[in-house]
Amino acid sequence: MLKKENRLTKNKEFDNVFKKGRSGYSRVLGVKVISNGLPADRFGILVGIKVSPKAVVRNKIKRQIRAIIGDELFLLKGGADCAIVVFPLILAKNYEEIAAELRVCFRKAGLYKQLK
Repeated sequence: MLKKENRLTKNKEFDNVFKKGRSGYSRVLGVKVISNGLPADRFGILVGIKVSPKAVVRNKIKRQIRAIIGDELFLLKGGADCAIVVFPLILAKNYEEIAAELRVCFRKAGLYKQLK
């Protein structure tokens, strides 16, 4: 579970990310990122009803993505607001494939630290 300091919660924060953010998309996920001026990264996950009409399925996807973010958090630069958009093709993916897609999107959006 992500800490409260690592979550986007307000509509205003999401709107700011979508209006001014840079993006990295794949066929399964999309990531919009903007700098926030804080030491911590903040994430918001959007899983629409088009992905699945069942809330149980949508919440499972959110939990999986939060777990992946928790594992990757120490590799990220910090100081960014990130909105993750989920597309319906995610239903055909397992956990490892979702993790790989999310890493690709993070790399495209420039969220990772430069490794020495």
